[in-house]
Amino acid sequence: MRGSHPFSRFEFLIAWRYLRAKRADGGVSVMTLISLIGIALAVAALIIVLAVRSGFRTEFVDAILGANAHMTVFEYSFDPKNDNKIDYVIKEYDLLAERIAAVPGVKRAAPIIRNQVMANSANFNTGVVIYGISLANLKSIPNIATSDDSKGNIEDFPDGVAIGAGVAKSLRLVVGDRIKFISPNGIRTAFGTSPRVKSFTVAYIFRAGHYEIDKTRVYMPFGYAQSFFDREGLADEIEVFIDDPEFVENFKPTLKMAVPENVILETWRDHAGGFLRALAIEDNVMLVIMIVLILLSTMNIISGLIMLVKNKGKDIGILRTMGLTSGSVLRIFFLCGASIGLVGTLLGIFFGVLFVINIDEIFSLVNYISGGEVWDPSIRGIYHLPSELRGVDVCKAAGISLSLSFIITIFPARRAARMNPVEALRNE
Repeated sequence: MRGSHPFSRFEFLIAWRYLRAKRADGGVSVMTLISLIGIALAVAALIIVLAVRSGFRTEFVDAILGANAHMTVFEYSFDPKNDNKIDYVIKEYDLLAERIAAVPGVKRAAPIIRNQVMANSANFNTGVVIYGISLANLKSIPNIATSDDSKGNIEDFPDGVAIGAGVAKSLRLVVGDRIKFISPNGIRTAFGTSPRVKSFTVAYIFRAGHYEIDKTRVYMPFGYAQSFFDREGLADEIEVFIDDPEFVENFKPTLKMAVPENVILETWRDHAGGFLRALAIEDNVMLVIMIVLILLSTMNIISGLIMLVKNKGKDIGILRTMGLTSGSVLRIFFLCGASIGLVGTLLGIFFGVLFVINIDEIFSLVNYISGGEVWDPSIRGIYHLPSELRGVDVCKAAGISLSLSFIITIFPARRAARMNPVEALRNE
């Protein structure tokens, strides 16, 4: 035995017999089962949390990037006729849009009219944000043109307006109905400012995938928007879409060099960055909590192995007197604990992946049992609980579980290896 190799066949056989032993024979099969279940549940929970975290971020970013500009360009100038008041309008918007579109990495640059108004239909009112845009540019916005739950024909947009599904629900509108817009920045008269009021036909209803966008977004033909908001020959901003929006901050200096100095650039991260940072902090906190949960589960391995070492003290003494080295004893009990961690981790991966794959069906069942809306899109901004199963997350969960299991196992295994065989046999 002294010349045996580490993790020899007989070490696996002894470890396997110890794990299978009943309590009456000095084993801890019940404790082994508890350890397995605890580790499996903790690993499954970690995989589910990581999948939902990844899915939530992906869904949120896709919803934002699928219906909003990656970068927004504003131009400012000083009006000498009005005490040098700053005027945020773009006069030569077509020229500036062409200049931006020529920059390598830019997919599209579209002049936009944007303003907030009150929308009305019959006795229903709601606040909306109107985007004046051309049909060609509207059709290039992914989540608007390819909306899964759209109604109407986007080709009819030049003869009407496109509204979000939330706006349509608030105002009880369907395709073909008339919607009235009321702007407080109206026509100045001798009796004060008269609000601008104009009605349009609803030509298209879209669902962008983000609750706030669907609830407040309205698209109006660019020429109609210029007339309605008194922007003849002007644009409020230019929406810029680039090839790689995730690295928009790195692209910002490149675009800055291609535009005049009196231009302000804002990225989608400037608006959503706070939420993404909060999400990252929440992710880190949840990851720490899940690691602690796995650590607590692996603590059962220590309890089980300490009991096993105590119950098998006579066996250890006999094996040591037969020539078994302390290293072999350590490896035998390490195999016992590591086996529990390995099997528990594999079971956790199986059930965690199975849960993530069927998460929609599970939440539908929970929703049916509870008899209400478990997922409120008005609070969370998206319409369903997203999940994205990534191999790196599964490997991360498995790595954390196995690492903790192996580290935890070393301490009781070393205790068994240091046991004096004479004292072990004397105490029996």
